[in-house]
Amino acid sequence: MYTEKVMDHFQHPRNVGEIENASGVGTVGNAKCGDIMRIYLDIDDDQIIRDVKFKTFGCGAAVATSSMATELVKGKSVQEAMEVTNKAVMEALDGLPPVKVHCSLLAEEAIHAALWDYAQKHGIQIEGLEKPKADIHEGEEEEEEEY
Repeated sequence: MYTEKVMDHFQHPRNVGEIENASGVGTVGNAKCGDIMRIYLDIDDDQIIRDVKFKTFGCGAAVATSSMATELVKGKSVQEAMEVTNKAVMEALDGLPPVKVHCSLLAEEAIHAALWDYAQKHGIQIEGLEKPKADIHEGEEEEEEEY
């Protein structure tokens, strides 16, 4: 059901914890499944993500996608981090079961929420960044997810 990479990132998650005085912190959740993901970014003056940590309350797939997302943005520029999509997270994990795809979306949104917080704190705009939703289903009609 889960790939070896998903199991590895679940059993041995990378970058767990929090960063005191983080440059940006993003928290998102999914009310439908109860997952909550918080990502902390430490961004230097050149807009490079020097460190990234996460805390996730959720299923194994939520932990694995959080871990992989932190690996994908660490050492990258803010603009490069904007390009990390849920598909990129899933591909890096060699796939997710269809019922767990929403976890990769949470990871993407948590990165964007942390970047939004960073931009707000520094009075800057990040190209392509929109105000994040606290819940990934915010604003949706009640509909069944299709995969």
